[in-house]
Amino acid sequence: MRTTGLAVIVVAASVVAGCAGPGAAAPAPVSPVGGQAGAPASAAPDAPAADATPKPSGVKGAVEGVLAGLSMEEKVGQLFMPVLYGPASDTVSGENQARYGVGTPAKMIAKYRPGGVILFPWADNVKNVKQIVELTNGLQKASPEIPLLIGADQENGQVSRLAPLVTKLPGASTIGSTGDLSLARKAAKVTGTELLALGINLDFAPVADVNINPRNPVIGPRAYGSAPRKVASMVAAAVSGFHDAGIAATAKHFPGHGDTNMDSHTGLPVIQHSRSQWNKLDAPPFAAAIDKGVDAIMSAHVVMPKLDPSGDPATLSKPILTGLLRDKLGFDGVVSTDALDMAGVRKKYGDGEIAVRAIQAGVDLLLMPPDYPEAYQAVLAAVKSGKISDERLDQSVRRLLKLKAARGLLEKAPVADPAEAARVLRSAEHQKVAQLITARAR
Repeated sequence: MRTTGLAVIVVAASVVAGCAGPGAAAPAPVSPVGGQAGAPASAAPDAPAADATPKPSGVKGAVEGVLAGLSMEEKVGQLFMPVLYGPASDTVSGENQARYGVGTPAKMIAKYRPGGVILFPWADNVKNVKQIVELTNGLQKASPEIPLLIGADQENGQVSRLAPLVTKLPGASTIGSTGDLSLARKAAKVTGTELLALGINLDFAPVADVNINPRNPVIGPRAYGSAPRKVASMVAAAVSGFHDAGIAATAKHFPGHGDTNMDSHTGLPVIQHSRSQWNKLDAPPFAAAIDKGVDAIMSAHVVMPKLDPSGDPATLSKPILTGLLRDKLGFDGVVSTDALDMAGVRKKYGDGEIAVRAIQAGVDLLLMPPDYPEAYQAVLAAVKSGKISDERLDQSVRRLLKLKAARGLLEKAPVADPAEAARVLRSAEHQKVAQLITARAR
């Protein structure tokens, strides 16, 4: 267990995660004996002008202090964001027992020390406002040394994991049709404000894909449109809106999921974009998000053979995640996988090897591994053997800690208040934003 002088105030405070369309199913239940049973108009938004990720004083020192105090096992734990089952942190669930060897979310956090948790209705995490606040507070209380990233897949429109509790905002395509960047920013601020009031500090939004294939079965209206410059402007505005609210934003799905006719939940899409086509069609929204200080970028389970001829999906591709995203676009924030229980990433390798290959490719956050113990032990063994160097492990943990510090989670994470959440969610002010978007949609 680490000990540092850093005072941490505990926060009382996908798709399946980042990519599912409407009606995405929960993972197959797990048997109690373990294992899966089936397993561009310019805009002048009237929001604060500062777009860049805030940099609190002393962040570097705080991050390095925490990092130095972590054991190898705790560092590996920070790389993971699982789904935990039940409406409260002390709820006993057979799913938790089967998947993690303990009954409650709090006990899983104590056992594995994950860096975060993602919430879903199908995991029994979403009942009502008071319940979610108590859940997020309880999850944070279970992680007293390093507060958690608590994520949600709240894009609005057809991917709205917290409906009907939050303001019903139109999806990205409707916002894009207005041509008004200030509305993209306001919508993101509304969503971010409501999530933060619930104790959720990371949203897996906005979608940065350019939907140039009208037969795309998984992106479609989730994208702001089919014109790269327009999408880039909208994505930049949304990132700024999330930051106005004080919440972390995630641009997805890199290097671009807009030109597919296959759903990466059920298969492995192949996109034949050349490097020059990618530069013109897919890259601009991600570059715009990076320019606005986006906190995280989610990988896509798609193959782009002209960017990486290995046949591996982008999630496992070092030429794409390190060569293009890190080196070419200059992104040094958190790279998250899309959900690792999706078929698109599980075609060639086992669940343990997938986790190791993702880290080797440049990933920092492993989202929803279907066999958590296997993935955790595989990464831990890879670090112990040198397959993943200590330096590489520290690189990812440092990025995750920087994200937490930038959002106030290392120094002083806010405690979610159910009364405040009830006041903020679906407020008249927020409803007006939704109505304005709908009225201006084309």
